[in-house]
Amino acid sequence: MSTYTQILYHIVFSTKNREPVLLASRREDLLKYIQGILKNKQCHLYRISAVTDHVHILCSIHPAVCLADLIREIKNATNTWITQDRVFPGFAHWQDGYGAFTLSIEEKDAVVEYIKNQETHHRMRGFREELCDLLARAGVPYDERYLP
Repeated sequence: MSTYTQILYHIVFSTKNREPVLLASRREDLLKYIQGILKNKQCHLYRISAVTDHVHILCSIHPAVCLADLIREIKNATNTWITQDRVFPGFAHWQDGYGAFTLSIEEKDAVVEYIKNQETHHRMRGFREELCDLLARAGVPYDERYLP
């Protein structure tokens, strides 16, 4: 029998100390770089977006891919690329940790729209507020002292 899965993740991670260094002029290059990593890992990307201080990814992951390893590879590879090519002046590195939330296929379209509208969304709401909301909606206990 074949293996059938639908493992959807909404992944969020930020720059160190949420420094607003992901300049709009090169953000699309960053998103394409991440997209290439996901493709190489046989993950299906539904939507990706970034604002000045963080990245959102909605993807399904291949069943042989470990989520923590995938995110570590994305962060390490992009960190190296950003610093070697000086893509974003002032970029130190990514914040330790990440948020990753599973969702049902029925929720996919709403999350795609949410990620698509990050620029507008963050004119009214900061990343920390957004992360607290995502954690609360997913039922994930957290200590605000350790949030970026």
